[in-house]
Amino acid sequence: MERGSSKHSPRVDEQMSQEVLGAVQGGTESRAEEWKMAEPPGEDQPEPTRVTQADAGNQLSRFGRYIGRSAMPGDRDALIRSAEILTAPDDVLDDLNRLPDGVIYHTVTEIWSALGRGSTERAPEAR
Repeated sequence: MERGSSKHSPRVDEQMSQEVLGAVQGGTESRAEEWKMAEPPGEDQPEPTRVTQADAGNQLSRFGRYIGRSAMPGDRDALIRSAEILTAPDDVLDDLNRLPDGVIYHTVTEIWSALGRGSTERAPEAR
């Protein structure tokens, strides 16, 4: 016994499956319908802008994004390798290059503190 829709005919079922094919398969050809797109801001409305001044917590979070968990505990070289794998921007790599050699870091907060940007309760241990 063939199981199909009891609400529609096979032709309507086939048409409906073709309508959602792009959403189901995620093909590159699918486009959002115009009515689903967000409207641009009007003439009297301000343009949305990015926040240019981030606070220290956001800077630490951004920095920590490029330090892989597998790199810790680790020294400067392990942290740099991890950051390169995670395609860290130049400013993060420059900061990691400024770290002293031969020191093992356990957390991103320890690294942040060693860069002179914050305090930590636990000091990194020397090798």
